[in-house]
Amino acid sequence: MPKQLWAPWRMQYILESNSTDECFLCAAGKADDDRAGLVVDRQEHCFCILNRYPYNNGHILIAPYAHKADLCDLDDAERIGMMQALCDMERRLRKTMNPNGFNIGINVGKVSGAGLPAHLHFHIVPRWEGDTNFMPVLADTKVMPQALEDVFDLLTAQNK
Repeated sequence: MPKQLWAPWRMQYILESNSTDECFLCAAGKADDDRAGLVVDRQEHCFCILNRYPYNNGHILIAPYAHKADLCDLDDAERIGMMQALCDMERRLRKTMNPNGFNIGINVGKVSGAGLPAHLHFHIVPRWEGDTNFMPVLADTKVMPQALEDVFDLLTAQNK
């Protein structure tokens, strides 16, 4: 008997990705409604947004407002700003979610795995001991124990 995993929230991604040529990070950077866009922090040169399709709870993307594809394309202020935001998000995640560690990285170019190669962004993914289980191995399915809106509320509560 075939197994099915229903993921109706993916339809929004499919329709949005086909409905506009605008980069979703550029759109989020310009938007006024941070909760709807899941933007958890804004700084002078960059912003921090929850990944809508996270590898783990609290998965944040840190992106410059400028639509640039490569780390070397950023000016010094943008690079420094992104590193500061990365440190700020690590501290905030430690304080609010108490992870045991992090995966932090950048994929530059499509062949590196970048899902959006035209707009550079850092990933910071909180990790907990034992956060992997049989589901990804046996069912090729990741179980997310917390809604994005709840993570947003947790990460932005201290700023209200």
